[in-house]
Amino acid sequence: MAATGNTRLKSARIAAGYHNQQALADALGVGVRQVRRWESATPPWPHPEQEQALTRLLGQDMEALGFTQQAGATVDRVRRTVLAAGAAAVGLAAVPTQAVAVQPATAADDYEAVTRSHRRLYWSVAPATLHPAAVAHATLGCALLPETAGQTRARIAAALAETLLLAGRIEFFDMRESDRAQHTLLRALQAAGEAGDALLGAAVLAHTAFIPAWVGERDAAIERMTAARTYARRGPASAELLAWLDAVEAECETRCGKTRTALHLIGHAELVLARGREHDNPEWLDWFSSVRLAAFKGNTQLKAGHLPQARTTLLGVLDALAPSEEKQSTVVLGDLAMVEATAGDPEAACGYAVRALDQLERTWYAMGMDRVREVRRALAPHQHERWVRDLDDRLYGWSTTVSALAR
Repeated sequence: MAATGNTRLKSARIAAGYHNQQALADALGVGVRQVRRWESATPPWPHPEQEQALTRLLGQDMEALGFTQQAGATVDRVRRTVLAAGAAAVGLAAVPTQAVAVQPATAADDYEAVTRSHRRLYWSVAPATLHPAAVAHATLGCALLPETAGQTRARIAAALAETLLLAGRIEFFDMRESDRAQHTLLRALQAAGEAGDALLGAAVLAHTAFIPAWVGERDAAIERMTAARTYARRGPASAELLAWLDAVEAECETRCGKTRTALHLIGHAELVLARGREHDNPEWLDWFSSVRLAAFKGNTQLKAGHLPQARTTLLGVLDALAPSEEKQSTVVLGDLAMVEATAGDPEAACGYAVRALDQLERTWYAMGMDRVREVRRALAPHQHERWVRDLDDRLYGWSTTVSALAR
């Protein structure tokens, strides 16, 4: 008996790795009944969002998937063209909606493996060394996308988003290139959308909030955090991810002088972590923990003028940090130095600042050096005292000065 129904869609579904209708329905976020209707002899034309998702997942246009041309489809094709033009206008690489699957499924395994390696190397390799490798890997990912389809394409797109997020983090936190980081993070968001990964999208959006917050643009930062929380609600967000969003917003508020609001957000994050959730933590969320949350808290307590509490919190963080968390250690040492400088103990402040410089010689981190420089400015009234001069000898030594200027 001859096969009946929309055999084109069924064949494309199986070729893309979705071996039953339920698997495709889950990937699209629709009911299995909807997929069954599409695979019937008279398939209805999908809604615009579903059409876009189908062509992305299966790598073929609607006609090739067995759907009959309708006027609505032409309208939506125009809409997609306008969206692609808008992406080009802001400098984003347009991602093709059609793909020719010439790469094997193992391409996703191989591409993800390098992405994971870069994620781990971030904590030990100098940013100036790792950044070109991450950018080159992102270039490779953009080249692979048009040559893949289905789940392979989605996996490479997710790994590409993570790679671009890493590059953007380096550009902002380590290289202090905000405009470049903004552009890179927009590309990361586009790739996360191509992968349909709402949680990764939330992480990217939260990182973009740092950029306006660092220059005191509170409204822009809060708007981006609202978007990040919206994306997080679309996926099975872990307690750690939700708490991290609170911590990011708290740091944005602290940067904008709203320390009371920031402390409230940190308190909420502590409750979220204490309650926990049933969802697993995303593999890529390796920059946050309860200890990192305490570091956020100590900095906010410092900025709020709660010096005894800040000292206690930061000393606890310093004891709890793992030896591999060298970058975070420089930030915490810098904050402890500022606590003592503010409390009127320049000798203790210089002691912590010198320890931070010792760490920075081993593992460079621009945020750590920023903390030390802030401490030195706060110590200006004591600049003729011996321990401040000793700090200056370290801060402006040959290797430190050259390294700072080179970066």
